[in-house]
Amino acid sequence: MFNSAASTATLLLTAAALLACTPAYDWRTIQNNDDAYEVTFPAKPRSDARDIDVAGKPMRMKMQMAEAGDAVFAVGTVDLPDDDPATQRAALDFLQQGLARNLNAAPAAHPVDIDVAAGGRLSGTEISVRGTSGTSGTGADGQKSQARQIRARFIAKGTHAYQIAIVSTKVPPPDQIDQFFSSFKLF
Repeated sequence: MFNSAASTATLLLTAAALLACTPAYDWRTIQNNDDAYEVTFPAKPRSDARDIDVAGKPMRMKMQMAEAGDAVFAVGTVDLPDDDPATQRAALDFLQQGLARNLNAAPAAHPVDIDVAAGGRLSGTEISVRGTSGTSGTGADGQKSQARQIRARFIAKGTHAYQIAIVSTKVPPPDQIDQFFSSFKLF
């Protein structure tokens, strides 16, 4: 079980640390009917799930992620116990703070619109964070600290909170970043 907001990004940072040298992008559209979204990944995605604790409430976080170049492209979905705006906000804050704390940096946040597949848009937040994972020398997981960039979007709809993120050691080409973020659509 995750015990802190910083732990939510562990899965992403672990995957980023293990990046293979695969510079080619092989885009494929994935429909996730259980979590009500569609996204285009730059490679075949893999999945994982963890239990987390958000403001004292147990919740389930599921991840789909794919590696390309020096980056991990990921979508995390938190299953919320209800669609109350306070629950949604707590989950979004938990996700956003977790990513920023993992790099020991304050995020630069701004509003962003997220497309809905049936038409229209919903308001979300986008952050950009640059920093170093772990501590100086060797990180808590035994790996050397490494400079990383995270660009992520956060939105809640109904009983789901979403984190759409790119974690990288080198920033992917702008067209690849745009491809990933613009392809994410909620059902």
